[in-house]
Amino acid sequence: MAGRGSSHNVEHRFSGPQIEAVDDGWQAQEWEAAFQHQAPQTEVREIAAKIIISHNLSPDVPFGLSINPYQGCEHGCIYCYARPSHAYLELSPGLDFETKLFAKLNAAELLRREFAKPSYQPQTIVLGANTDPYQPIEHHYRLTRALLEVMLAHRHPVGIITKSAMILRDLDLLGELANEGLCQVMISVTTLNETLRRQLEPRASTGAGRLKVIEKLAGAGVPVGVLAAPMIPRLNEPELEQIIKSAAAAGAGYADYILLRLPHELTTVFSDWLDEHYPGQKEAVLNQLRASRAGNLNSPAFGTRMRGEGQFADLLAQRFRLISKRLALGKRHVQLNQTRFIRPNEQLRLF
Repeated sequence: MAGRGSSHNVEHRFSGPQIEAVDDGWQAQEWEAAFQHQAPQTEVREIAAKIIISHNLSPDVPFGLSINPYQGCEHGCIYCYARPSHAYLELSPGLDFETKLFAKLNAAELLRREFAKPSYQPQTIVLGANTDPYQPIEHHYRLTRALLEVMLAHRHPVGIITKSAMILRDLDLLGELANEGLCQVMISVTTLNETLRRQLEPRASTGAGRLKVIEKLAGAGVPVGVLAAPMIPRLNEPELEQIIKSAAAAGAGYADYILLRLPHELTTVFSDWLDEHYPGQKEAVLNQLRASRAGNLNSPAFGTRMRGEGQFADLLAQRFRLISKRLALGKRHVQLNQTRFIRPNEQLRLF
């Protein structure tokens, strides 16, 4: 389906009874014209969230707080580990995830309230830990920019993970934050092969465009790194070194990678995608993942879920270490300044 990662919806783990329309042969041409060729349009539901900061206790994730101003993601990345979260909304992790989106209109106001609490202690908040904060609907809603404005006003450290060139729109805010040691950006680069990129991430920026983003962020003094993720055996995994080399040449000072994860319904979504695009390599890809997950397609175990284990995973880790060392790249996590925080009710002290 043009412009979409998944071509259909899959049942999710909370699915109830399903109703399916079946063509019985009557008025077949009208049925096909009316339904089968309709490309699904993006629908955005505007909501008022109750809380905005998510707390993370995972020992293998280098941050404890995150904000996702959007649920669902129009980029349509077929591998996105956030897809199964749509099941909690009684929606499919397949096509629904990239066409039925939610925008938290009160995100910035909720963040101000959190900062005003006497009990709040500043630590880096990451934008984009689940869905991309610069997905296409950000052009209209500007929720991410509003959050950055709050971060800057209160001198709060922020990290950003994105694969979108739209982040350059906010270079003015990022530059000011970076000047005070309050900002770091990780640009996700999955592949530099544009044909593969269009199949994997149909509405995301091009690989070349992301390298340009790294160059411009670095040129503006914003600490920026590259996240080669996810690494998919046989598809983009051979590009690991080239992705990191290209990002370092563009100005990336940090690097990290993640082996493809397939939690819950993502196993079905990704398997169906392989059937559509790479049927001849499907079993080889999945078998390599099984070999890296103790015979399973996914493992939630802390410590190995991001990297895998076994011969292939060990070799991938060794390749990453060698190229990172050769290019003198640092680790993904950067310690940001947490001492300049200003609570909303303390700003008068500045005058």
